[in-house]
Amino acid sequence: MRCIVPCALFLVVGCVLASGCATQTKSGNDTVPLSPSQTFTRFTVPGTEGPLKISVGGLTGKFPVSVDRLSVGVVSAGSPITLTMPEGNYTVEVCCGKICEHENVSVRFGRQRTVDVSEQLKKDLGSSGPAVRTAGYFLSGNQLTVNVEFINPTTETLTMSADVACAYSYIEGRNYNRVGSLSQGRLVATVNACDRVTETQDFDFVSGSSYVYDVPVVTLVSSG
Repeated sequence: MRCIVPCALFLVVGCVLASGCATQTKSGNDTVPLSPSQTFTRFTVPGTEGPLKISVGGLTGKFPVSVDRLSVGVVSAGSPITLTMPEGNYTVEVCCGKICEHENVSVRFGRQRTVDVSEQLKKDLGSSGPAVRTAGYFLSGNQLTVNVEFINPTTETLTMSADVACAYSYIEGRNYNRVGSLSQGRLVATVNACDRVTETQDFDFVSGSSYVYDVPVVTLVSSG
């Protein structure tokens, strides 16, 4: 009977000591296990970040964007991307199909940096929107060959059609009068996203001589 109280007290003290040891934090290089409910929260020291805005002007379509080869989203004419980046130097990449534009930018605290690659893309793609243009033409005998380029700077495949016309005159062989005429045709092309396709239209002029012709006219009819 005398051992009941001391023994009970000894057990309580032992449990308290054991509990205290379990909650102690180790120092040095020892690793402290985290419970499933514990997580690390990344924070940035104020004054070490800056805003970075990426846009494509009025280009039609949605263009994937990466910063230092890491995807950060998709940019379009009405939806530029705005990022908050740690200070430093970065390479921004905006792609349209196989064509990618790169821009080196330096991010600094409190300084708005804007990257707009619309002019570079427009130059490489040939246009800011679907377009058709004369790529070249030449006369051989009484046949005029016209090369027509279809340009699709959007991020979707388009079926494009265009009318081609050329006014010309010639001297007829019977009475040697100069006579005016017009040749017309239509071309259709399927153009992949961010790509160009060249189609050829041949015009057979009326038999004669001394042909004089205007620059062929190309009109975009439809795209979709």
